[in-house]
This record gives sequence, C-alpha cells and structure tokens, in this order.
Amino acid sequence: MAKRIHRVIQHRSGIAGVEAMTLFSDHVFPRHSHDHFGLGIMTSGAQRSWSLVGHVESESGDVIMCNPGEMHDGMPLRPATGNGQPGAGARGWRILYFDPALVATDISEEAAGELIVPPVARDRRLSKLVARLFAHVERDRPDTLAVEEDLMRCLMIVSRKHRLDDAVTSCASPPVSTAVRRLEDAPETPISLADLAALSSVSRFQLLRGFAREVGTTPHAYVIQRRALLARKYLAAGRSPTDAALRSGFADQSHMTRAFVRHFGITPARYRAAIA
Repeated sequence: MAKRIHRVIQHRSGIAGVEAMTLFSDHVFPRHSHDHFGLGIMTSGAQRSWSLVGHVESESGDVIMCNPGEMHDGMPLRPATGNGQPGAGARGWRILYFDPALVATDISEEAAGELIVPPVARDRRLSKLVARLFAHVERDRPDTLAVEEDLMRCLMIVSRKHRLDDAVTSCASPPVSTAVRRLEDAPETPISLADLAALSSVSRFQLLRGFAREVGTTPHAYVIQRRALLARKYLAAGRSPTDAALRSGFADQSHMTRAFVRHFGITPARYRAAIA
C-alpha cells in the first residue's frame, strides 16, 4: 500500500483578510466551497478537479483559481501506484484566499458585472506575478503596499484576459435555492431531509435529486462543509477547537477535526495556531 503524502503550511500573511497556504499532497478533497476568492499556482505534479465549467486539469506552472461559494474538488491526476517512489501521485500548489470585500470596489470599477474566474489559466505572466505576490505575503513582515499592488495587477490580468461570462453560472431552482439558503443561514442547527424538503415545497426524492444536480453534492455533505467553514471562522477569531466544534453544530471536536482536514487539508489546531 502506498504511503499517504500530505504536507501543508498555513502561513501568517500579516494582511487582514488574506490567508496563504503551501501544500504538497496526494489528498483527495471532496466537493466543497470557500467564502473567499482563491488565487494560486501549481508548483509540481498535476491535478484533476470538478468546477463550474466541468472537469479540468492543471499542472505545474498553471494558475489555479476559485470563486466565492463555487463548489469544486481536487485529486491527483496521477494517483500513487505503490511503487515506493517518493512523492508519486502527489502534487504541490501555493494558494492565497482573500476576502471578496477587499477588491469588490476595484473589480466593479475595472469592468461591469461580477468577476467570475476560471478554475485554471495557462498564462506565464500571470503565473510569475502570482508567485511574486505569494513571496510578499509569506514574509515575516509583508510590505502592504507591495501586496496590494501585486494583488490588483493579478486581478487586472484575470479580469481582462480570463474572466468568465456570467452565463456559465446557472441559477438554482426555487426549491434548491430555498434549501441552500436554509443550510447556509443556520448550518449549526440540525434539520432532517423531510423538514428541508417540506420547507422547499418538494418531496425528499425531488430535493435530493435536484440538489445533487444543481449544487454538485448532497444536502448532508453541503451542511458539513458549511459547518467546517463556520468552525474556521470561530478558530480564526481565537475560539478553542472544542468551542468552535460545538458552536458550528458538530457533535464533538473529533467530528469537526475529520471534516476540517477533509475539506481544508489541515487540522483545526494547526490552523488556529497560524491564524488566530
């Protein structure tokens, strides 16, 4: 059996609203979303992922991105074969997550409409700029001016050369929208599939089928990842893992830890130590 590879560094960015991570892993991430924009670069290996434009592949040197709230997953393009070669099947990437509010005004002034980024861009100039931005952010004392300037330059290139048309994002049906809104508004409060279906005015079968088709995952999987996102916010605010687990709706800390690692690739304790 191949030995699992998973190395992750949660950097202290020093910039409010910006998180930075370096990963080298063969971990398979389930479908999930982030509340932030993601902007990063593949540093080694290759990855396959599901996104709003379907399945895509990325390799070393590619720029990788995700939109706030966009469901996606990730897995090695070449799984480990068990031949004992170090790093076989793993891929490496560095990624920044930043609060959409940091750039909302600037984006609206750059071009009309919402900025929707593609999951992968093969752009050498953008790739070099993202790498430089990451180098600024991971310093012990980041130069705020340099970070802001390079971030704006990255987004200018994305907006002008790579932004997707609004048409790629399809609106969910009213029943699914109602269910999603309930799970997002109160993920910490338990609800049965029957109650969620009744709230959405459809049968359980109709809701389950429509939710999976339109959102890309099941209601239960969706609420678990929303709880993980909520726990992440509590941890960033300085709450203890135990307190964050209970406030987020998990049965206990162990349940939260498993969900947290599956979705974010890092334990709650390590995340809190780097961010809080």
